[in-house]
Amino acid sequence: MRFLRLLLLCLPFVIIGCTPPTRPNQIPRGEEPTKATPGRFEPIIDRGPDVIAELRAAPAAAPEFIESNSAEKDEQSLSAKGYVRVADGYYAGIDADSHAWLQKQAKAIGADKVYFYTVEPDAQTKAPSLHAVYYVKFKLPFGASFRDLHADEREKVGASGVRIGKVIGGSPAADANLRAGDIILKLDSEAVTGRASFEKLLRKNMGKRVTLTISRNGSVSTRLVRLGVLASELNKKR
Repeated sequence: MRFLRLLLLCLPFVIIGCTPPTRPNQIPRGEEPTKATPGRFEPIIDRGPDVIAELRAAPAAAPEFIESNSAEKDEQSLSAKGYVRVADGYYAGIDADSHAWLQKQAKAIGADKVYFYTVEPDAQTKAPSLHAVYYVKFKLPFGASFRDLHADEREKVGASGVRIGKVIGGSPAADANLRAGDIILKLDSEAVTGRASFEKLLRKNMGKRVTLTISRNGSVSTRLVRLGVLASELNKKR
């Protein structure tokens, strides 16, 4: 009888032996459950750290934080000044923690400006939340003035193109070591037929790496250039 009673007790555990299973989701001793962060950070596709590092107009410095109330107007104004929206951040509730968490994200990505907006209470939380928009100032698309070639210049190089004038320091043109007087003959495999043609090619290839074929003092060579962007155009594509 004693053996039979023992057998009945062990029957529910015959697959794993007579030791009862441990409770699921048991927290190991010494560890406490962590509270989920009520913040959310959303980078905009194709504007990650590598792109920001290569296209930003100046080295990252301490970001500027601004409280505002019109995201649409702010974006239009900033786009005209070369600032590109690179990410959004959200935090449930408005307090010191929310500002600190959203500011931490700004420093992590090297944002130049961060605008904070109060979001009205929703039916679920019944409390306002904070929305942050992160901006970085990007380089100009090219960063040099240029003009159509004169007839004698076209005859001398045997092709059409544009002649470079002033080059802005820190721009894509300056980074590619272009100089005043250089003549641009091609962008990648497309011939530059004049100023309007070159402007169209620059707009078409904003943010991309391109190869420029140039003539300098009668010698033809190539330059690899990472073009910047027109912030007003890039912000429209989101």
